[in-house]
Amino acid sequence: MSDLTFNKIAGGVLLTGLVIFGLREASDIVFKKTEVEKAGYEIAVQEESAEGGAAAADTPPDWNAVLTPANVAAGQAVSAKCAACHKLDASNANSTGPGLWDVVGRKPAGHPGFNYSGAMKDFAGKQPIWDYDALYTFLKAPGKDVPGTNMTFVGLKKPEDRIALIAYLHSLGSTLPVPPPRPAAAAAPAAEGAPAADAAAPGAPGGTTAPAAGAAAAPAAPAAGGNTAPPKA
Repeated sequence: MSDLTFNKIAGGVLLTGLVIFGLREASDIVFKKTEVEKAGYEIAVQEESAEGGAAAADTPPDWNAVLTPANVAAGQAVSAKCAACHKLDASNANSTGPGLWDVVGRKPAGHPGFNYSGAMKDFAGKQPIWDYDALYTFLKAPGKDVPGTNMTFVGLKKPEDRIALIAYLHSLGSTLPVPPPRPAAAAAPAAEGAPAADAAAPGAPGGTTAPAAGAAAAPAAPAAGGNTAPPKA
């Protein structure tokens, strides 16, 4: 083998090695792995808000107005989410969860024969009965309202679903009285600097009624004994 041939072979081997080395370094740069502090993906969750502002307050409704037959029917459909763990018939038998017949007005952790969690028993020491407002809050997020409860149900986020379900549960043998209607909210005070409205109603004695905008003014009464000239054409 001549020196020229040997040099060609050696140069080819060296070139091949350099290409392989270069490709490996380039792949490490392009596909560099970054160690993360913990496994998984971070998902940003944006809280729903009212018109882009702070989240609207979730307050219990006027129960006297919403415990209607229509909501009872809607609540029966919502109760399908409860049926996997609870019995809703008059047998009131325990299953994975306690029977829910007559639960509205019952003492928390008070259904006979069911083994309640310590968290629910502690909750019963603070909440004497399952009234309408307590159920409304609990059903939104059971695990948040009673931390440590064995109830793993995520909850009903929509107020209308909770209202309907409570209306249905109330129809299942509950003897808890329906609260009286809540008084109507007081009228908002007049804006500062705005003219006060007349206290008397229009046309009532002592009240002054301004003419409506665009309305024609009433013609002046003719003087006593005088004649009224006809209008010019």
